[in-house]
Amino acid sequence: MNFLQGEIIAIDKPYRMSSFGALAHIRYLLSHHLGQRVKVGHAGTLDPLATGVLILCTGRCTKQIEQLQSHTKEYTATLQLGATTDSYDMEHEVNQTYPTEHIDRAGIEEVLQQFVGDIDQIPPTYSACKIDGERSYRLRRNGESVQLKPKHIHIDEIELTDFNAETMQMSIRVVCGKGTYIRALARDIGRALGSGAYLTALRRTRTGSYSVSDCIDYDHFQEWLDANVTPKSPVESALTAGQNQSKN
Repeated sequence: MNFLQGEIIAIDKPYRMSSFGALAHIRYLLSHHLGQRVKVGHAGTLDPLATGVLILCTGRCTKQIEQLQSHTKEYTATLQLGATTDSYDMEHEVNQTYPTEHIDRAGIEEVLQQFVGDIDQIPPTYSACKIDGERSYRLRRNGESVQLKPKHIHIDEIELTDFNAETMQMSIRVVCGKGTYIRALARDIGRALGSGAYLTALRRTRTGSYSVSDCIDYDHFQEWLDANVTPKSPVESALTAGQNQSKN
């Protein structure tokens, strides 16, 4: 593998880590292993509280990021019904509770079908969406009121995989297109059920042809590097750096 020229890999992003933080760590390990800085970008942000497939592109393959971002994605998610949070996940505490006595599995199955196909979705205000050049989440954290416009998205499939009537937790599998916020979907499902909902777990299980089974374990990336990528000697690194400078 030639990470300096360009490679595409998938890692399994850990819980409570930003996509940029994961990318920065992998870039450091690659650069240290190869003896020079490696250009790395990611194809599709994952929330810090989400885990799963994060596509990383290096070298010339960073030019494929936009194309990779457009690929269909699959998620598994767990929703807590009967309550909401400001961020629609567990980043914030519950801010309001709602009745759930009327909710049953048949009602959930019916409601989920409302979200299949082309729909308009308002992104979470705690998101990277920009308003006049400022990230929405930064404005919210500064105490400012934020209103975002709906975005056109496409959802291919929603499957109810589990429902616990005692705890009022439900699990779903979602196959969707670019720009879909599963946190916002949880919010909208809760409202459609005449209640509230927020995410307690989110995992991206597939991006395009890359699934979790294809991912390199983030916590063992160095071991993977040692086993699969031959490190460059100081002389080779110097020669490569010189060649790159001459091209520029």
